[in-house]
Amino acid sequence: MENGKMSWSVADTVDYKGYPADKSRTGGWVAAALILVIEINERLSTMGIAVNLVTYLVGTMHLPSASSANIVTDFMGTSFLLCLLGGFLADSFMGRYLTILIFTVIQILGTGLLAVSTKIPKLRPPPCDSTSAHKCQQANGTQMGVFYMALYLIALGTGGLKSSVSGFGTDQFDEKDEKEKSQMAFFFNRFFFFISTGTLMACTVLVYIQDEVGRSWAYGICSISMLLALFIFLSGTRRYRYRKSAGSPIVHILQVIVASIRKRKLRLPASVSLLYEDPHGIARVPHSDQFRCLDKAAIAVEGDYEANGSNGTPNPWKLCTVTQVEEVKMMVRLLPIWATTIMFWTTYAQMITFSVEQATTMERSIGNFQIPAGSLTVFFVGAILITLAVNDRVIMPLWRKWRGQQGFTNLQRMAIGLLLSALGMGSAALAEVKRLSVARSFGSHIPETLPISVFLLIPQFFFVGSGEAFIYTGQLDFFITRSPKGMKTMSTGVFLTTLSLGFFVSSFLVSVVKSVTGTKGGNGWLPADINNGRLDCFYGLLTILSIINMGVYLLCAGWYKTQATKSVVEMEGVEGSSTEERY
Repeated sequence: MENGKMSWSVADTVDYKGYPADKSRTGGWVAAALILVIEINERLSTMGIAVNLVTYLVGTMHLPSASSANIVTDFMGTSFLLCLLGGFLADSFMGRYLTILIFTVIQILGTGLLAVSTKIPKLRPPPCDSTSAHKCQQANGTQMGVFYMALYLIALGTGGLKSSVSGFGTDQFDEKDEKEKSQMAFFFNRFFFFISTGTLMACTVLVYIQDEVGRSWAYGICSISMLLALFIFLSGTRRYRYRKSAGSPIVHILQVIVASIRKRKLRLPASVSLLYEDPHGIARVPHSDQFRCLDKAAIAVEGDYEANGSNGTPNPWKLCTVTQVEEVKMMVRLLPIWATTIMFWTTYAQMITFSVEQATTMERSIGNFQIPAGSLTVFFVGAILITLAVNDRVIMPLWRKWRGQQGFTNLQRMAIGLLLSALGMGSAALAEVKRLSVARSFGSHIPETLPISVFLLIPQFFFVGSGEAFIYTGQLDFFITRSPKGMKTMSTGVFLTTLSLGFFVSSFLVSVVKSVTGTKGGNGWLPADINNGRLDCFYGLLTILSIINMGVYLLCAGWYKTQATKSVVEMEGVEGSSTEERY
């Protein structure tokens, strides 16, 4: 009977009581679906706030357009950067279940406070007075302080959730069970679908409520929906499988770096066999000749062991195994690709900042219906869904017949995404040239709504949206499959930092351009009113930077492919590694 019970348990997982997880009672698609409810509501809240936030900052808080754009990009950048913090806490201390629970509560508090700050008149400046010399009064320190507190509580909640939701969802499936393994693939497909669905609802339903009913109502809906999602998530507590933590990969990486720095003056042994390796280790990674300075962390010297001389336990901050060192090398090899994909998310940031502000100045009516400016991002999401469908149903079958491969490789997908983002910025520059020509035809009396259709902006949304469909899936695949087995969670966090840094680079570029092109009494490229600036030049700058970045990416991709091929050849005899088709 005991053996029968053990056959139904899932390795390395326990139930809510701490007993080995019973496969018949825990995990599976039902448990994963309860977790996905958290994801769709997180996406609804975060994107519902981000895609239309610039119009609130300009129109209600009376901030300059460049400052408003930077606030939005800093908010999004911080949200993704905090994924590293959430992942560290989940791996090292709290576990994924508790991390999701705590950070969901934080996001509920943040959206609730944002709803309150947009409702109470004293927490926002008075409306503009057309009879006064100083027409608009900017939000004061207290008003902005409450606003920032709400915004960054949401960012903290988002960072904690995004770092754990996907991982906790995959914990509900046993990779050694063929049936559950196929269910896990279904989960990944639905996970991206839910992200897109949440974004679609955010930039249509929620943006419409913000513009036509009220910001406080929309943000209140976000808070209530997250609260309901939390109750649904808690209802599955007895059904979830909880995976035991193996410690934080960040700590393991730091141990290798610290140990190699401590031994930087030592000479490497003549033979690799003299480097330290765990004699009981099962999943070993063979030695490579790259980044030899890190190999010094595996040189055993007196004082590395905590007790009983060389038979004792090695101090992990003084002596690391060859496998540990090679895992760090694998992560280092990812860095050039990581660095050259940041630029895509810098162009992406323009879609929810300056592109939305462009839309506010253009004709958005269809009959008697006025399209909210923030809802233009629906074309962005539509491009993602269309591109995914065309790639799955058309491109992949043709690619299989022509090249005999299962569609584009992850490096190729990222290259396509970078190319499309450059085309998006180029089309954005051309659209802005046309918009500015219409605005300047009115001289000094520019109307609030220009007689030019907002649909002129569709190409830039479509190009960048299609680019995201390629680069997001390419990055996710690349960073998960090319990282060490014990660092899958961290590699997802590394991928998300490209989004974070992309938003921060956007803020940096806006600040630099505003400082360089702005003069005393002059408007520069990015003034408070974009009708008086040269946003087309800023888009042109991003186009040039995107093209240069893509050239550098192609060089890095070629270098990585060469190094990865060597690694595959070395590992074939050890673990029967797959061929270079993955690249």
